[in-house]
Amino acid sequence: MKGRVAVLGAGSWGTVLAAVLADNGHDVTLWARREEQAQEIDQAHTNRKYLPDVKLPETLRATSSLSEALKGKEAVLFAVPSHSMREIAREARRWIEADALVIHAAKGFEIDSLKRMSEVLAEELGASYADRITVLSGPSHAEEVIRRCPTTVVVASQSAQAAEQAQMLFMNTYFRVYTNPDVIGVEVGGALKNIIALSAGLVDGLGFGDNAKAALLTRGLAEIARLGHAMGAEPITFVGLAGVGDLVVTCTSSHSRNWRAGHMISQGKKLDEVLATMGMVVEGVRTTKAAYVLKERYQVEMPIAEQLYSVLFADKDPEQAVKELMGRGRTQELEEIIGGW
Repeated sequence: MKGRVAVLGAGSWGTVLAAVLADNGHDVTLWARREEQAQEIDQAHTNRKYLPDVKLPETLRATSSLSEALKGKEAVLFAVPSHSMREIAREARRWIEADALVIHAAKGFEIDSLKRMSEVLAEELGASYADRITVLSGPSHAEEVIRRCPTTVVVASQSAQAAEQAQMLFMNTYFRVYTNPDVIGVEVGGALKNIIALSAGLVDGLGFGDNAKAALLTRGLAEIARLGHAMGAEPITFVGLAGVGDLVVTCTSSHSRNWRAGHMISQGKKLDEVLATMGMVVEGVRTTKAAYVLKERYQVEMPIAEQLYSVLFADKDPEQAVKELMGRGRTQELEEIIGGW
């Protein structure tokens, strides 16, 4: 069944997801903040800033008008950065149809409130939408999805019906979608893996090798699961697509903005310089701030996140941070993980 879908956010991921939906035959309108970007997508079928050398489906329409994008749409996908979610949701609320399915594809927390994106959406859109809010996450580089490389993701909602609706919207021969009832786990996994990806870029840039990288991913996953479980997630979620799947792809590829940012910092660049050079949102930076507070709130150990926080915001030498991680007191692997739960 084909539907009418609005995609809010014309960055790389929003544009690619809009293209997936257009490939599936849906009537898709992509909203961009800038009129010139909307015109480029609508008329030239390109988005050169975020997806150079890519031709978008000719059926994909774009606009810089929220009301035009949302009018009559059966589903709305929020593909905006986490720090913009509340603002955009508040603006969009008046035009979202009362029975619309709401999906978000952001990976982060709201810094001031430390709330997950589904919580922000529920607050701004109202209680009537609670059972129709769905999160899409998983190992999915935009640069590969747009080339129709085989990709698997997960959609989570407290409503099985809403999750299955989102699954049917997106699923095709190159974009496989699974459902999961654990909204907290999927959101926490998607957000926190960016911290480990930043750290992976540092480790690779310092030339510490594969052994160190494997240790980082394994112990990083333990930190993600420890905090996630304390926040109410199911531990099994973190061995799935939104956990280890997203962690592996983000920590091992130069497509990852977070990995690239960490790599540049390892070469002596300051955070402000790195962010200016990237020209795109690096969610892991804000997420590191959020995790630093959340670990204290929930009283869980997150030594990797703690050391990365010091590197990013206290000008700590990355090599010194690694030395301190390696010099921590003795413990048992399973006792540390299970004990933290």
